[in-house]
Amino acid sequence: MKGCPTSYENLLNEEYLECPNCGELITVVIDKSIDIQEYIEDCSVCCRPITINVNLNRDFNKILCNSNE
Repeated sequence: MKGCPTSYENLLNEEYLECPNCGELITVVIDKSIDIQEYIEDCSVCCRPITINVNLNRDFNKILCNSNE
């Protein structure tokens, strides 16, 4: 199929973010096949929930994380 990736290897990307709850640096995996995402992930250090917003549009490439508390 034309336009389909031959490998999914480049679609997942590890990003380092600062937890808004405890301030520790954590690693999250971003699925680059979806331009705009919002999901909740628990911090691997303090276990508190974080809302992660991803916008991978061509002109605007940004990842934000916010405390859920």
